Amino acid sequence: MARPQPPPWVHAAFLLCFLSLGGAIEIPMDPSIQNELSQPPTITKQSVKDHIVDPRDNILIECEAKGNPAPSFHWTRNSRFFNVAKDPRVSMRRRSGTLVIDFRSGGRPEEYEGEYQCFARNKFGTALSNRIRLQVSKSPLWPKENLDPVVVQEGAPLTLQCNPPPGLPSPVIFWMSSAMEPITQDKRVSQGHNGDLYFSNVMVQDMQTDYSCNARFHFTHTIQQKNPFTLKVLTNHPYNDSSLRNHPDMYSARGVAERTPTFMYPLGTASSQMVLRGMDLLLECIASGVPTPDIAWYKKGGDLPSHKAKFENFNKALRITNVSEEDSGEYFCLASNKMGSIRHTISVRVKAAPYWLDEPKNLILAPGEDGRLVCRANGNPKPTVQWMVNGEPLQSAPPNPNREVAGDTIIFRDTQISSRAVYQCNTSNEHGYLLANAFVSVLDVPPRMLSPRNQLIRVILYNRTRLDCPFFGSPIPTLRWFKNGQGSNLDGGNYHVYENGSLEIKMIRKEDQGIYTCVATNILGKAENQVRLEVKDPTRIYRMPEDQVVKRGTTVQLECRVKHDPSLKLTVSWMKDDEPLYIGNRMKKEDDSLTIFGVAERDQGSYTCVASTELDQDLAKAYLTVLADQTTPTNRLAALPKGRPDRPRDLELTDLAERSVRLTWIPGDDNNSPITDYVVQFEEDQFQPGVWHDHSKFPGSVNSAVLQLSPYVNYQFRVIAVNEVGSSHPSLPSERYRTSGAPPESNPGDVKGEGTRKNNMEITWTPMNATSAFGPNLRYIVKWRRRETRESWNNVTVWGSRYVVGPTPVYVPYEIRVQAENDFGKGPEPETVIGYSGEDYPRAAPTDVKVRVLNSTAISLQWNRVYSDTVQGQLREYRAYYWRESSLLKSLWVSQKRQQAGFPGDRLRGVVSRLFPYSNYKLEMVVVNGRGDGPRSETKEFTTPEGVPSAPRRFRVRQPSLQTISLEWDHPEHPNGILTGYSLRYLAFNGTKLGKQIVENFSPNQTKFTVQRADPVSRYRFTLSARTQVGSGEAVTEESPASPNEAYTNNQTDIATQGWFIGLMCAIALLVLILLIVCFIKRSRGGKYPVREKKDVPLGPEDPKEEDGSFDYSDEDNKPLQGSQTSLDGTIKQQESDDSLVDYGEGGEGQFNEDGSFIGQYTVKKDKEETEGNESSEATSPVNAIYSLA
Repeated sequence: MARPQPPPWVHAAFLLCFLSLGGAIEIPMDPSIQNELSQPPTITKQSVKDHIVDPRDNILIECEAKGNPAPSFHWTRNSRFFNVAKDPRVSMRRRSGTLVIDFRSGGRPEEYEGEYQCFARNKFGTALSNRIRLQVSKSPLWPKENLDPVVVQEGAPLTLQCNPPPGLPSPVIFWMSSAMEPITQDKRVSQGHNGDLYFSNVMVQDMQTDYSCNARFHFTHTIQQKNPFTLKVLTNHPYNDSSLRNHPDMYSARGVAERTPTFMYPLGTASSQMVLRGMDLLLECIASGVPTPDIAWYKKGGDLPSHKAKFENFNKALRITNVSEEDSGEYFCLASNKMGSIRHTISVRVKAAPYWLDEPKNLILAPGEDGRLVCRANGNPKPTVQWMVNGEPLQSAPPNPNREVAGDTIIFRDTQISSRAVYQCNTSNEHGYLLANAFVSVLDVPPRMLSPRNQLIRVILYNRTRLDCPFFGSPIPTLRWFKNGQGSNLDGGNYHVYENGSLEIKMIRKEDQGIYTCVATNILGKAENQVRLEVKDPTRIYRMPEDQVVKRGTTVQLECRVKHDPSLKLTVSWMKDDEPLYIGNRMKKEDDSLTIFGVAERDQGSYTCVASTELDQDLAKAYLTVLADQTTPTNRLAALPKGRPDRPRDLELTDLAERSVRLTWIPGDDNNSPITDYVVQFEEDQFQPGVWHDHSKFPGSVNSAVLQLSPYVNYQFRVIAVNEVGSSHPSLPSERYRTSGAPPESNPGDVKGEGTRKNNMEITWTPMNATSAFGPNLRYIVKWRRRETRESWNNVTVWGSRYVVGPTPVYVPYEIRVQAENDFGKGPEPETVIGYSGEDYPRAAPTDVKVRVLNSTAISLQWNRVYSDTVQGQLREYRAYYWRESSLLKSLWVSQKRQQAGFPGDRLRGVVSRLFPYSNYKLEMVVVNGRGDGPRSETKEFTTPEGVPSAPRRFRVRQPSLQTISLEWDHPEHPNGILTGYSLRYLAFNGTKLGKQIVENFSPNQTKFTVQRADPVSRYRFTLSARTQVGSGEAVTEESPASPNEAYTNNQTDIATQGWFIGLMCAIALLVLILLIVCFIKRSRGGKYPVREKKDVPLGPEDPKEEDGSFDYSDEDNKPLQGSQTSLDGTIKQQESDDSLVDYGEGGEGQFNEDGSFIGQYTVKKDKEETEGNESSEATSPVNAIYSLA
C-alpha cells in the first residue's frame, strides 16, 4: 500500500536538498528565507538577439531581472551609454529594465536601429543581457519594369527569374497568374528555392496563362506582385490537336526532339554548401530534358539519414533537419530519362555556432568553502572564451587572491563575503556567440527546517514508507535520524537514509512506531524536527462474499465482514461489474452484507465489496447467477440440493526445482455439482505479506499440477475449488518454498521524464513486484543525458520509484534509461525513453494583435506567433484576457471582471464571443505553456456596436378590478444600446379560444400601462420586449391572474360548447314559445263557433262539445282585462282542444269586427298526418302566430 501523497512543498524540498548535497545550493522559495538572504542580480527575461520590429508599432526591448536588493537598470547602444532620460520618446518600465520607444507623437523607427545591451545592478554585482540587434522590418516596392513576351521553342528549357526586392525578413515567394490563380506545379514545372520558376521543357499549353511572381512580407502582411511574364511557344503542331496531346509518346508525336538531361540549377557537375549545426540543410537539383527527367539523391560512402531526411518539390530538393557533424560529406543528385543521365555532386561542410557543453551555474558557497565556475562550449571553429566580472573584462578587475582562472574554469578557494559578484562568460566564433551570467554568493546561514513541525505519519503494517525532513543551511548541513531520543544514528538494516536526508523504512513493523527526530548540523548551529509515526493494522475482509446461483424472484444476501484498525474510519461500498452499485429500493446495504430482494435477470453479474480506510483498502468479489424457472428434474441427482464444493485439503509440494514445483491436493466433496475449475493462489512474505494472488487455473478433473515460479520468492500456495454454484473456501496453506535468486529478466515499465520545476526533471517508473524482483535488494540504475549530444551518460542507483535530475536547462529533451538490478546482477539493457526537463514561463507575448469587430457580441482576433525558443515549454494555447471597461451608456455600471478565451495549439486567429453590446472593452493576449502564462501583450481597446436589449425586468401583471388590468415593468438589466421604446402584444383567451392580438408601442420612459377588459371572464396573455435601433430584444411573457370563479366559468363554457346542450336549449325555448302562443289564443277567443259542417272528419266520442256541435271557448270569470297579458298558471290538459286559430287560414289575416266578432276567412283543416309531416308549415310557425296576435 503506497503511503499518502505528500504536500507540494515536500517535492520542492527533495529537489532542494538534492541540489544542496550536490554542491549547488538553491535558495528555497520560502518568502521568509528569500527576504532575508542577499542575492546578486539574475537576468530573468530579455528580447531575442536578432530583434525585428514592425515599423507601425511602438518598439519594445525587454529586460527583466531579480535580486535582493532589487536591481537597477541601464542600457548601452552600439557599446556606448544610452541616456534614456534625454530622449522624450524612450521610457523604461517601472521595476523593470524594459525599454519602450513610443512613436505616437512622431519619429522614425529606423533612427533607433542598432545593438542594445541591458545591465542589471545591485550592490552585490552586475548582470548583462545578450547584445540585442534591433532592426526595423522592411518591405520595399518592386522596381517597375516592362517585360517583353518570352519567345521559346517547344521542348526547350526555360527559367523565369523572380528577383524579389530585399526585405527584412526575407519575403515568401509564390507564382500566380495575373488572374490570381496559382500556377500548377509538377516535376516538369516547379519553383526553385531561390524563387525562380523552372520549366524542364516548355509545352505549347504553357501559353494558356501568364506568370507573375508574388512576394509576401511577414510583418506588414502585404503581397507585392511583379509584372507578369507572357510566353510565346513556337511549335510545329497546333495546340488543339488533342490526339497528339494524348499520344503515348507525346514529344516525338509533336515533333519535339528528345534529349539527355542537363542541370538548370546548380550549374556544372560539382558545388559546395556550408550549413550550421542544428539548422536545416536544403540541397536542390533542377534539371531540363525531354522527356522530363527524374531526380534521385545519394550520399557517398553511406546512406541518407532516413529519420531526418525528406524529399520536397517533386524530389528536386533534399531537406535534412537538425544537421549535425555526421551529416557532412558529399551528396549527389542523379537526373535521368530514357535518353541518359547526369549527376551533380554537392560537398556539404557542417560548421557550428557555439553551443553549451557546461553552462556556468550560480554558485552559492559558505565562508571558507571552495568552488568553481565552468564555462565549456563547443563549435566549429573552436570558440574562444572570455570571462568578465560585473560587466567588465576580468583582466581589468581588481586582483583577487582567492580566484584563479584556468581557461574555461574559474576556481575559488577559501571564499569570503567580499567574493560576491556576477561573472559573465562570453564564448564566440565567426558564426555567433553565447553569453551566460553566473553569480557567486557567499552565505553563512545556520540550519533551518522547511517542513511543519511534529508531523503525524500513519502507515499500514508491513508496508514501505519514507520520512522526509527538508532543510536548508550554508554550509550544507549534515542530517542524522534518531528514534525515541536514542543516541544511535538510524542507517542500515531495515532503515535506509537517502542523499537528500529522507529516511526509508523498508518494511513497517509494530515496533517501528514512535517519534523520529531529524537533526541538521553545520558549523553555525543545528536544527531539528520530529515526525511521529503510527503503525496501523491492515484492512482485511475475513468473510468474503461467495458465488451464488439463485432463482428469479428470490432474496439473496452477500456477506462482507471486515477487520480493520479501530482508529481508522472504515467505509464499505459495493460495485457491480466494476462500476459503483446504485442501492435501489430492492436492495439493503448493511455494515457486513448486501441483501437483494426479488432478484431479477438484470441483477446477474459480479459484485465487489470494497472495504477502505483513509490509508488502505481490500477487495473481495463474488458472482451472482440468476436462473429462470426450473423444469422438473430428469434424474434423482438433479433433484438433490446443490451447494458449493468443500475446500481442497492435504496440499503437498514435490519435484522441487529452481523455477518450478509440483503441487498436489485432495479434492473436497462437490456437493452434487461437479467441480469445473481449481484456482491456485500464492502469497509471498517480502513485498506484500498476507496478500494472496491468483497464480494459475486448472480443470476440475486434475488434482496435481506443475507451477512455474519466479526466482527469489518465498512462495506459499492454497487451492480454491469452483463449481456452478460458487467457489469453495480456500484450502489451508501449503508449506513455504523459496526459489533461488537470479538477475532480473525485465525492467520497470511506464518510465517517464517530466519537469516539476523549471530547472529539474523528475524521472518516474512503475516499480517491479515480488515476482519480477528475482533477488534481494531490488534497485534501479537510472541513466540520463541530453538528447542529440555526445555527452556521457549520467547514472545513479535508486531504491524507490522516482529520481529528480537537476539543475537542468529549461524544457530540453533527455534520453532516459531505467535498468533493474539486484544482488545477483543487472537486468537486460533498457529501452531509451525521451523525457523533458521542466518548463518555464513563456518569455514573449503575441505581437501584432489585431481586433476586428464581427457583430455586437463577437470579435475576431489575429496575431503573430511567438518564436519557439521563447515558449520555454510545450505550447498549450494562445489565451486572450478581456474585460468590459465601461458601457457607452454613461449611467450604467458594469463589472470589470476579467474573462478569458483560449485558442489551443499553434493558431494565429480566433473568435471571442458572448460579449456585451454597446461597450468599451480592453484585451490582452498571452502565450500559455504547461507552466503558466507568459507576459501580456500590448493592451488593445475596442468597442462593440449597439445590439438588441435583454428582457425588461420585473414584469408585473395585477388586476385591481374586474374592468381593468394594470401592467408595470422595469428597464432591461442590459440595454445593449439606447432604448427607443417598448412593444407590448396581448390577446384575450378563454379556454382554447383565442382573441385577436393587439399591439401597443410605448416610449422608452414609460413603464406602466392599463388595459380595459372586454369581459370579466376571459384572461389575457401579455408579451413585452424592449427596442433599440437594431431591433426588439428578448421578450418576457406573463398572464393576467385567474378570477375566483374561474373554475365554475370554465365548466360552464365547456358545457356550452357541446352540441347536445345547444340542441336541448333550442328545444326548450321552442316549447315555451308554443305554450305562450296557445295561452294567448285561449284567453283571446270568446263565444261559440259552429265548425262541424266545415270539418270532413267526424268528432270522436272523446271530443268535448255542446249539443249543437259547437265548441265553447269563452270563460267569463277569467276573461282578461283589455291590454293585459295572460299568465300560464296551470297546465294544458289532454281533453282540451288541440285546435287554434293558426289551424285555419293565415293567422296574419284574421281580424275582429267592432262588436268583437271574428270575421276571418275559414279554411278546411288539413289532415292530421299531413300537418304532422310538414313541420315547416307557416301555420305552425311561432313567429307567424305571434304576428297574428298583434
